Amino acid sequence: MSSRHLCSAVLGLLLACSAASAKSAIGAAAPAFELKDQNGATVTLAQFKGKTVVLEWANDGCPVWRGHHRPRKTTMVDLQARYAEKGVIWLAIDSTASHDAKRLKATAERFQIAYPILDDHAGHVGRAYGARTTPHMFIIDPSGKLAYDGAIDNRGQGDEPINYVDRALTEILAAKPVSTPKTKPYGCGVKYGKRK
Repeated sequence: MSSRHLCSAVLGLLLACSAASAKSAIGAAAPAFELKDQNGATVTLAQFKGKTVVLEWANDGCPVWRGHHRPRKTTMVDLQARYAEKGVIWLAIDSTASHDAKRLKATAERFQIAYPILDDHAGHVGRAYGARTTPHMFIIDPSGKLAYDGAIDNRGQGDEPINYVDRALTEILAAKPVSTPKTKPYGCGVKYGKRK
């Protein structure tokens, strides 16, 4: 490969990476998606236009994710139920390469999750958002822009417990800017498969 072709290839890769990161940047339009839920129903981001949408990256094999669900805690289901009454949409997404709809259906039943768990075993949506851990939380505001990216809470860091998602949703519903739009997610790494 000539140096000119090599430079062109590197430049193309850098531009692709830049475009991918721009898609998932705070304040940018949230990447669109169309996925099947645990019951086989098709769910698209577009169908929730004008709504606030929470995305929760999930994996029932991750002890950190399980720690926010029954029987130990009910962090996610409690927040989902509280904000559903205010019109907020809550979706879990599982980008684990080895999981399928049958596994997701069993997960929903085991942890008594009433909201959809979307099958992203190909990993396209997870990579578009830059999902790194389970859980990794994203909030999309009613204008379709990414308003929050990070952890569910501060997990004992500092003197006062902070649920970042709860606070961000309160601010969005009050038409205020999100005071902490980006935090470092924690949990198990998302188990992506090989790119095809």
